[in-house]
Amino acid sequence: MDRILQLNTIFISIVIEAIPFIVLGAFVSALIEVFISENTMLRIIPKNRFLSVIFASLMGICFPGCECGIVPIAARLIKKGLAPYAAISFMLAAPIINPIVLFATFIAFGDSWEMVWYRAGLAIAVAVATGIVLSFMIKGNQLKMNTEVHVHDHSHQNTKQKFMSVITHTIDEFFTMGKYVVLGSLIAAAMQVYIPTRILTTLGGTHVTSILVMMILAFILSICSEADAFVASSFRNFFPKTSIVSFLVFGAMVDIKNLLMMFGTFKPKFVVLLVSLISSFVFIGSLFL
Repeated sequence: MDRILQLNTIFISIVIEAIPFIVLGAFVSALIEVFISENTMLRIIPKNRFLSVIFASLMGICFPGCECGIVPIAARLIKKGLAPYAAISFMLAAPIINPIVLFATFIAFGDSWEMVWYRAGLAIAVAVATGIVLSFMIKGNQLKMNTEVHVHDHSHQNTKQKFMSVITHTIDEFFTMGKYVVLGSLIAAAMQVYIPTRILTTLGGTHVTSILVMMILAFILSICSEADAFVASSFRNFFPKTSIVSFLVFGAMVDIKNLLMMFGTFKPKFVVLLVSLISSFVFIGSLFL
């Protein structure tokens, strides 16, 4: 009974933490749909694949949100004409390098910039590396068929009509992504209750295993990137700095609820490839910090 109550508490806390960012992500996605045309998107993004990946990765600085709502924004950018590999780079970097997350990291680690630079630097490196590799490996936009909706032309609408379109798109996007967040939160809560963290901490005895353990822990805990730094800072006495950075980067790119949203949006083979690349680059990057 105690475990059921604990599971319920954790589940509700994760959902409540995630919902505001799902709404924000859905709202930004709706704004992109209504106010940004395909021609505008194609005009502002560099044509060169390397420059487009770097540009898209750095766009995340302008988006104050976390990974809970980033998937629908990336999908909408793809529908608007952004190259899929560039959209993925944006999706990976934005939940980490935006000002709110970086400031939270700064506060969580005792007003120190060191962890902020490590986190932002590794995030951008992983996002750029993943985007470049994907640019050579994939063809097409990789969105699932049920997400291949028509992008409507809103240019003829007046201000009131555009506002109503934003509200409509926001509601549709919220309910589309919301079910994955609820399911992912339930799984994450169950894993936290029934898989004791002490089992993982005892496995992190070496440099390599500590990084792997913290990546797994980040996936299981599924904490929003705007709050994960405060949890990560509590592990400073148990794990080295490099593994803490891997926790902060990997968890903001791949966690349970975010993974379910990706499976609901992209083709399964693409998601498997994407997660494999992210895992590899975060692990390798952490080793060299």
